[in-house]
Amino acid sequence: MRPNLPLKKRFFQAEGNLNELFTFAFVCRIELELQHYIIMSKTILVTGASRGIGFQTALKLAENGHTVIATARSEKKLNALSEQAESGSIIPVPADLTILSDIGRLAEAAEAENGLDGLINNAGLVHREAFMETDIEDFQKLMDVNVYGIVRLIQALKPQLKKGSHIVNMSSMSGYLGSLKFPGLSAYGAAKAAVIGLSEVLSAEFSEDEISVNCLAIGAVQTEMLEEAFPGFEAPVSPQQMGDYLANFVLTGHQFYNGKVLPVALNDPS
Repeated sequence: MRPNLPLKKRFFQAEGNLNELFTFAFVCRIELELQHYIIMSKTILVTGASRGIGFQTALKLAENGHTVIATARSEKKLNALSEQAESGSIIPVPADLTILSDIGRLAEAAEAENGLDGLINNAGLVHREAFMETDIEDFQKLMDVNVYGIVRLIQALKPQLKKGSHIVNMSSMSGYLGSLKFPGLSAYGAAKAAVIGLSEVLSAEFSEDEISVNCLAIGAVQTEMLEEAFPGFEAPVSPQQMGDYLANFVLTGHQFYNGKVLPVALNDPS
């Protein structure tokens, strides 16, 4: 039975021959699964993908058959991520989100993949120090990474975001209105609150382009960054758990939400 014939002709050719009919059914199934994969496979860019939540999110998306443009400053860690993926495709693009030329490389990578279906702005920096001892340079550094990095990246990638795409900005309960706050996180909390405000405005600006923007204010997750800020603290959520949640949310969350700030935490935000 010639595989390049149309399905209808192949059916009549196979009729009356049991082996040919089984082969026909198998070929049909493979073709349908391939078509489903082509239709359903998405391209997502994930920042801060060298460790923690970003690493696990990129891995989960790839394992589900999607293409992931993974970025962080460490090329070595990004290559390790790419090697660990058993399916899908992870494209490592080392970049510093405070450097415009690096962001330009990310835009080129997105264009090479015929645009993006999703963007997860996960990269972040934490600083814990009493407010009266925190220099203005520390505030500026956290704003540069946690806020302006998102601004630079979205401005560069906007032409590559397809209709129906989804931007997910990662904030924190430290910046969520009315949640429990911890001393020493004034610079971090201020930056994460700015991410929330930015997300709400962008959802309104991008609505005519059919691009959804949501913001997740996450609680404690057992990451290296959390350990650096709060040594010895044990979080109730693992990076793998949050990565699974985030991988699903970027693909489906905008079917239910747009312009929303959603607390993702096991404690009461009120």
